Amino acid sequence: MLRRGFILFLPRFVGLLVVACCSMSIVYMLACTPRGDNQQLALPRVHSPTAKEGYEAILQEREEQHRNYIISLKKQIAQLKAELQGRTEQLKNMQNQYPDSLDLRLDHSKPEKAQANLLAFLRSQVDKAEVHSGVKLSTEYAAVPFESFTLQKVYQLETGLTRHPEEKPVRKDKRDELIEVIELAVGSLNKPDGVSKAKPHVYTASDFVEGIYRTEKNKGTLYELTFKGDAKHQFKKIVLFRPFGPVMKVKNENVNMADTLINVIVPLAKRASKFRQFMQNFREMGIQQDGRIHLTVVYFGKEQMNEVKSILENTSKSANFKNFTFIQLNEEFSRGKGLDVGARFWKGNNVVLFFCDVDIYFTAEFLNSCRLNTQPGKKVFYPVLFSQYNPSIIYGHHDSIPSLEQQLIIKKETGFWRDFGFGMTCQYRSDFINIGGFDLDIKGWGGEDVHLYRKYLHSNLMVIRTPVRGLFHLWHEKQCLDELTPEQYKMCMQSKAMNEASHGQLGMLIFKQEIETHLQRQKWSSKKT
Repeated sequence: MLRRGFILFLPRFVGLLVVACCSMSIVYMLACTPRGDNQQLALPRVHSPTAKEGYEAILQEREEQHRNYIISLKKQIAQLKAELQGRTEQLKNMQNQYPDSLDLRLDHSKPEKAQANLLAFLRSQVDKAEVHSGVKLSTEYAAVPFESFTLQKVYQLETGLTRHPEEKPVRKDKRDELIEVIELAVGSLNKPDGVSKAKPHVYTASDFVEGIYRTEKNKGTLYELTFKGDAKHQFKKIVLFRPFGPVMKVKNENVNMADTLINVIVPLAKRASKFRQFMQNFREMGIQQDGRIHLTVVYFGKEQMNEVKSILENTSKSANFKNFTFIQLNEEFSRGKGLDVGARFWKGNNVVLFFCDVDIYFTAEFLNSCRLNTQPGKKVFYPVLFSQYNPSIIYGHHDSIPSLEQQLIIKKETGFWRDFGFGMTCQYRSDFINIGGFDLDIKGWGGEDVHLYRKYLHSNLMVIRTPVRGLFHLWHEKQCLDELTPEQYKMCMQSKAMNEASHGQLGMLIFKQEIETHLQRQKWSSKKT
């Protein structure tokens, strides 16, 4: 039965196959036949005296069309070949750039292959970096600048507020890096070349004149060092490159912060109006958006204390918030003492402490950063906050000063990264207690935060120091009291000067009279004309 069905089906299948082949042939002829330019060529009449010439012209035109069509096809084929070759080269480069990562990281059974792959990768880093030739850049801002250095000093462009254009390489990693480079260069210069028979000049670090270096973040660091030569006006130049290795996975973990509580500790004396503004921010970001938060207020003295307590109690009632502690101290204000007392007063489980001030604005995102960058016994978090300039200067040319939320913009015209401040910090209470807390002998403004920061730096804890977009220091007029020590008073005045406005804005204030005189002259000259 099956055989009979197959015999009956076979002629139908053959017929369908023939029809399909014919259809494909017709489609191919239609697709491949070159067409005229929107017109069908007219055939000459057979008995016309110009019939022969007409047919020859048609054949010649058809031949020309076919020739052009073939040329076009050849160009397309060449383009496809070039594109295929380019894709092949890209794939080959990717394979060279990232040799089998398992060989580099995990396969200890083939050390020779892993070493060869790593060396090949490092050599490719030199080829990719801007070492042997320049690279086309889109704008003047895309260039990676060099920094120069001598045996004693580093001359740098991106200085920040805490560093100088010329300074000693105080950071240990930078100092060790430059010493290593100079020593390596000296060793390379003193290697015998095997050609010259003259007594070789023995180079030392004292022959080093200057060097320049720059880092391309994904490739490596380029060093160009200049040494004194054998005679006057002669120099030896050596170029070194420290290639960066391939990216390696170190850790992959899930982090659950659902039950991680933050205890925000605020030392305070007077300043009730500022505290009211702070509680508005705390209520919105800490209570409503985050919800895993406790507030400890350590209040010094009794002046305005009832007003502060009333603000705290009203927030507690309206927001149904009970996670707060109010501690009152009958003594002179000391920020370090207030934070230390607040931290030690906590009796619950180990908790993240956020040392805060009343003139700070934070977001819910920052609170998560606070949790994610702290780890008991391992990490403490020292965020670099964005400090506002004086709004009356920034927005002096506006009809009115914008609302606080509209002022919280990170731009060079509105503020600066407060990289010289170490007062706002997050750490677990256990780490704060184990490190010894604050130096309680420091009174008044400033100094206690740097002392604690140095304690952490001298410990085995990792200090995470980074700018954060969700932490702002709100501008307020700073008063430097006569009771401060000379060092504290100097620090206070420096902070006060930096808080007012940018260099450009301060310059506009200084030259305000000149600018107004110039505008007045232009006004008079336009009237005359």
